[in-house]
Amino acid sequence: MKVLDLGRTDFSDAYRLQRERADKLALGACEDTLIITEHNPIITIGRTGSQQNILKRVIDVIHTDRGGDVTYHGPGQLIAYPIFKLENESRDIHRFLEFLEEIGSAFLAQYGIFTEKRPGLRGVWVDGKKIGSIGIGVKRWVTYHGLAMNINTDLTPFSFIRPCGIEGVEITSLKSLLQREIGMDDAKNRLISTFKEISLLAETVSKN
Repeated sequence: MKVLDLGRTDFSDAYRLQRERADKLALGACEDTLIITEHNPIITIGRTGSQQNILKRVIDVIHTDRGGDVTYHGPGQLIAYPIFKLENESRDIHRFLEFLEEIGSAFLAQYGIFTEKRPGLRGVWVDGKKIGSIGIGVKRWVTYHGLAMNINTDLTPFSFIRPCGIEGVEITSLKSLLQREIGMDDAKNRLISTFKEISLLAETVSKN
């Protein structure tokens, strides 16, 4: 698995790179790639999203082809875009979404934060609050888009939307939970290591 750390990017630039890598991977011209980034402030609307879930239009809005509804991306939010080829028994979209939730949970456990399941709701949840959002696209059995974890994120822009189209949902961050600033380089390294470890475990299990 190749890792690309893009630093801070505009959403459109990172999306363009995702699709380029996804197209190459579908043709067997590159290996699985994990793209890590933070985005400049943007509100994105997924395939099933609605403009009605934007309550205050003070940040640029873009429609995209991931699953899900409305979310916010901005500095201090760590985003992982796994460009992975799903083959054989791995061709299970629901299982891949669960895999991303497992990544988020294992990542937070390293900080002593333990997550919970919310029946019928995707994402990473802590004490009834959402800390991680998940939305993917799949084309020719190659994944793109992915997982967004709130690390030091300014949570104010989430009040401009109805996150994920869920009425009354509360959003939190690792900084809010631990009451301290989190080193982003450390968080990146931990998230990358978590992807590698869980991906290797899943590969080992599938072979046995």
